[in-house]
Amino acid sequence: MAVAAQLRAQALQSTLSWDITESLTTEIGPRLAGSEADARAVEWAKAKFAELGYDRVWTEPVTFPKWERRSERAEVLGASAQPLTITALGGSPAGTVDAEVVRFADLAALEAAPAGSLAGKLAFVDYRMERARDGSGYGPGGRVRSRGPSAAIRAGAVGFLMRSAGTDSHRNPHTGITRFDDGLAPVPAAALSVPDADQLARLLARGPVRLRLALDCGWDGEYTSQNVIGEITGRSLPDEVVLLGAHLDSWDLGTGAVDDAAGIGITMAAAKLIAGLGQRPARSIRVVAFANEEQGLHGGKAYATAHAADIARHQLVAESDFGAGRIYAFNTGAPAHADAAEARIAEALAPLGIERSDKGSPGPDVGPIAAQGAAWAWLGQDGSDYFDYHHTPDDTLDKIDPAALAQNTAAWAVMAYLAAEAEGGFGSAPRVP
Repeated sequence: MAVAAQLRAQALQSTLSWDITESLTTEIGPRLAGSEADARAVEWAKAKFAELGYDRVWTEPVTFPKWERRSERAEVLGASAQPLTITALGGSPAGTVDAEVVRFADLAALEAAPAGSLAGKLAFVDYRMERARDGSGYGPGGRVRSRGPSAAIRAGAVGFLMRSAGTDSHRNPHTGITRFDDGLAPVPAAALSVPDADQLARLLARGPVRLRLALDCGWDGEYTSQNVIGEITGRSLPDEVVLLGAHLDSWDLGTGAVDDAAGIGITMAAAKLIAGLGQRPARSIRVVAFANEEQGLHGGKAYATAHAADIARHQLVAESDFGAGRIYAFNTGAPAHADAAEARIAEALAPLGIERSDKGSPGPDVGPIAAQGAAWAWLGQDGSDYFDYHHTPDDTLDKIDPAALAQNTAAWAVMAYLAAEAEGGFGSAPRVP
């Protein structure tokens, strides 16, 4: 516990997580999975792990379909002709739609639309996402994006628009991946910025609106990227690992600072600070920069597949993928026998303003290996403003508070160190997902 206190103090004074985050967002910028910048990000991560003195650095392949964005525009036609600010949803096909708009207040209303009722029309779901510290408003907002296009197609629509899944009031649309159910012919699908969704709703209140939506985007074969992995070797149980994760890719509109360069900076710096202690912890600290989280957790699924035989060797897995807001809560999914170790971690986190909680879940990319039996930990960040920037052009470095980033780093370093030093495990054991 004394070493944990020393580590906590050092992390709070360190700028290392900021320096790493600044480097990734500045030198690489947007990192759309499958793009040229994706390849540069992989090389950056390998070099950064080496520069930080990690004992082992390696990559593991991750193959996925490649989606490209080329151009996008929307405009109201007729007497109130004007442009609207939109962005294509990831996975959307290319196409130009010139159609009358039909508004739905939420996803349920669209899903209730009878088959054929939207023939030749453009469906618009005007659901307003709610702000919440724990990000719980994103569930309903994200479901509009993932399920809305298919519901629109089943009702006969030739295109799909949604109010962005975001909590800002700026003219920045929020992108994100969508899906089309098997057997449906995909249609152009896009998100309006929040002010533009308001504008379209006002126009519709005055009468029928015809709109032209033109997207040039789509799938273009397959691409193989890499999970980039760095490891600090444990002193006595080197084959057992505490896994810290974040995802290396981002959407292409901003520079991916809060989503998820901050997570890369936090986890890389936390393990480096642990390595700088006078004595290494008993277990190894493994940091994984996951590939292509944004388009379907491809890196996390590939890691879980590659390490399916090693579940019991994963002492604890956790991911930082919710920006850089201050951490306020901690929990694990460990069984009762690990309660004492969990309580000690909570005790060391308390000076950072972090309380033990009964909430939380594994992060996105560690979800697949947690489903196979790996014990998970959760450090809950304040996400009150996270969805102001998430998947938008506004996701840039200036949105990160360096002091909050340092608090995150301190929390991750303390948790990882004490988990790696704990006597006994946190319950990782293989199970059928």
